[in-house]
Amino acid sequence: MRWRSHGRRAVYESDWVNVWLEDVEIPGVGRIEHHVLTMPRPSTTAVVTDAEGHILLMWRHRFITDEWGWEVPAGWADPGESPEKAIRREIEEETGWRPAQVSKMISYNALSGISTMKFTAYHATECVYVGPPSDLSESTCLKWFTPEDAGKLIADGQVPDGPSLTALSFYLALGAHSAA
Repeated sequence: MRWRSHGRRAVYESDWVNVWLEDVEIPGVGRIEHHVLTMPRPSTTAVVTDAEGHILLMWRHRFITDEWGWEVPAGWADPGESPEKAIRREIEEETGWRPAQVSKMISYNALSGISTMKFTAYHATECVYVGPPSDLSESTCLKWFTPEDAGKLIADGQVPDGPSLTALSFYLALGAHSAA
């Protein structure tokens, strides 16, 4: 069953998010107005590991959900910036570590039912510490975890952020940490 669009109208537009009302026809249901969120910039995230296979996580508070949790570096690409270049910049800004190697793990639609938000998750390795994070608003502290301890954080609900949970779970499920 494929929905058919009869047009859309903007409700709100910004550099961060656009909200649309789409006039759609759903087979067996009829026509409805459906909210659609579009994101003007590509989103990126990365699992950062060291030579021993430890995973770098950031402890941070999220205002919207009023929750604390462990996260991997993430962010948006600037206009004209590739997702790979963006995640390299984000890792350094948020953690103070500069990756030598960045390889794509997976791309996925974060909220397929309502949004065009697409994330690309990377694995960053051979990182060199270049100094304290330049973006102090991103985390309260940084800590390296073994893959086993990172898995326990997930199981204990201490990785509540969707992009972090997805990238970290994907990395751990593939056993990529075994080859590190």
